[in-house]
Amino acid sequence: MNKYLIRGLAFTLLGIICIFYGTILMESDNMWYKPLLVVGVISFGFGFITFIYRLFRKIDRNSILDDRKSKKNK
Repeated sequence: MNKYLIRGLAFTLLGIICIFYGTILMESDNMWYKPLLVVGVISFGFGFITFIYRLFRKIDRNSILDDRKSKKNK
């Protein structure tokens, strides 16, 4: 597991937890739900983008390695 996968999963889980807790606070008419939902959406988005970035890096790395392997065999 590389750092982008760990960061992506951590921020995504943090976002889900913040959104879940924010909805609980919203039902009890607590005013802290607004900043908590904002933090949850931002951290979920950052985690999701980081996770997707990790996938693109892995695909790019594999294609570079395949290209080098094919050039070496020629």
